[in-house]
Amino acid sequence: MKKYIVYFVVMLLPVLAIAQNQENKSDLEYESIIPTKKQSLLKDVDVIFNTRLAFDNRFEDGEYTGSNFSANQFRLEVKGKIHEKVSFRFRDRYTREHRVGDLDNMSRSTDLAYLVFALSPQTKLTVGKQSADWGGMELDFNPIDILEYNDLIEYADNYLIGAGLSHTLKDGKNTFGLQALNTRTKSFDVQYEGYDTSGLTPSKLPLAVVTSWRGKLFNGKVETAYSYSFFNEAEDKGMNYFVLGNKFKSNNFTLMYDFQYSMEALDNKGIASEIIATGFQAPAEDVKYIEHWLRAEYQIQPKINLLLTVMTNNTYAKIDGDSERLVTTFGLIPTVQYFPFDDLNLKLYVGYVARKYDYSGFSENKFSSIDKDTGRLSVGIIAPLLVL
Repeated sequence: MKKYIVYFVVMLLPVLAIAQNQENKSDLEYESIIPTKKQSLLKDVDVIFNTRLAFDNRFEDGEYTGSNFSANQFRLEVKGKIHEKVSFRFRDRYTREHRVGDLDNMSRSTDLAYLVFALSPQTKLTVGKQSADWGGMELDFNPIDILEYNDLIEYADNYLIGAGLSHTLKDGKNTFGLQALNTRTKSFDVQYEGYDTSGLTPSKLPLAVVTSWRGKLFNGKVETAYSYSFFNEAEDKGMNYFVLGNKFKSNNFTLMYDFQYSMEALDNKGIASEIIATGFQAPAEDVKYIEHWLRAEYQIQPKINLLLTVMTNNTYAKIDGDSERLVTTFGLIPTVQYFPFDDLNLKLYVGYVARKYDYSGFSENKFSSIDKDTGRLSVGIIAPLLVL
């Protein structure tokens, strides 16, 4: 019996070998998850972990209130070309609450999700959720490089869905832009939730038009980022927003200055409304925000960079027929950065964010506002980690 089994196995071996050959051959016929002909596209795709990690120490009115480690920023970014004339960019913030805006149907944690079409070498069309081109140097920075924003950018919806057209002149030194965007990420009712809006009529076309000019002057030593925007917030309630951004660079020294002026028939930012809020009342109207932002950088050594940011905001609102100053805020942010690697954009930093809130006598008497000071000493790491 054993002899017959041996004969059977010997006869079966060639069949098994052929089957094994066929199995290996069929394995090779399956494509990988990313098809081979598409894998070349990855050379035009970047994946970036925009990261800021820190040990934060907090103070209020001169008193130490606590310390903790924190992921101040983590924004996953993917960008690249998918066609000779089409590119994309996506960035999502993991350190922000995931809430879908009921106007644009997209999470507020998503900063960017857009396509760029190259209509010509100088002209580009951008469609999707994008950064509103307010102008100014502060908003141009990667968010991980800003330890704290001035009030207008901090409270505004800076990433909005819409379409934008930009054209660079042939000299390559001047770019003009035009955007049509949603005025906000949320519907009118959600934006002004908690306020009496019975006397207001929401706009049926809640759009913003943003015009911008970016220029390079004096052999590139001076850069400008200017803009004017109009927001159609509600019926007969628009918003005019002006930004003048300026940058001067010479050798190891860089100086930037932004001036921002926002006239809001209806308080879009909510800073004034929060101050005057006394129960279920209408949001503030005829509000003005006037801001100054200054940042100086000096690289004293190839690996050491010194920074100083100074900023202020003045908030006004019309109350009982008169325009009143409600509060002036100040900010001072001295920072030291150290670059340990020559071939990696990673920096260690120590920075102190000092803020002062100086309420006017009017706010103190009418709304019982109280001045306060806050501080945050941060020691951490800043790195846009290019992982692909």
